[in-house]
Amino acid sequence: MSKSIAITIARQYGSGGREIGERVAALLGIKHYDEELITMAANEGNIDTAIATKADESAANSLLYTLALGSNFFGSAMSFGYRPPLNDKLFLLQSDVIRRVAAEGSCVVIGRCADYVLREHPCRLSIFIYGDTAHRKERIMERHAGTSESKALELMSKTDRRRSSYYNFYTGGKWGKFDNYHLAVNSSALGIEGTAELIAEFAKKLMNS
Repeated sequence: MSKSIAITIARQYGSGGREIGERVAALLGIKHYDEELITMAANEGNIDTAIATKADESAANSLLYTLALGSNFFGSAMSFGYRPPLNDKLFLLQSDVIRRVAAEGSCVVIGRCADYVLREHPCRLSIFIYGDTAHRKERIMERHAGTSESKALELMSKTDRRRSSYYNFYTGGKWGKFDNYHLAVNSSALGIEGTAELIAEFAKKLMNS
């Protein structure tokens, strides 16, 4: 009998990672979780969903926080009676939700440091999806009508910096570093469908190993 699997998707902006994650879930017939994790976490913490959405994937930027907590949020924050601000509280709530949905059955979780949160999961497949700059730029311009090339490039850089800061702050690791993941895939090579099929086949082999 195949194992229950937790597939985590980290992605560069414009690489199609969200669509790929959704397609992988469809190919495997399993659930996928993305922005709904915000609502689930907000409900558990009695936080207004609109406020929680604004705080989502926004790490604390204060140097004092970084110095006080060290490089790993989990490793030091809670042991000293630390009372987290909203974005930190939301991260902890989302982490609890992610662990719970992964325990309930096979799933795909997009973003939110899920590879780190689920690092103890017995059957985890962590993916990093990236893409060529030209392809990513084109996808952003297609998705957001009226976006210029320069604006698309600015969005790519800004969003990837934010995702990197968020991941690095809360995990003490390095976002996009290849050995944090089981598989890193350039979606420009195979496209959305081809990349999803590759990941789904990888997952099937892992589930049946």
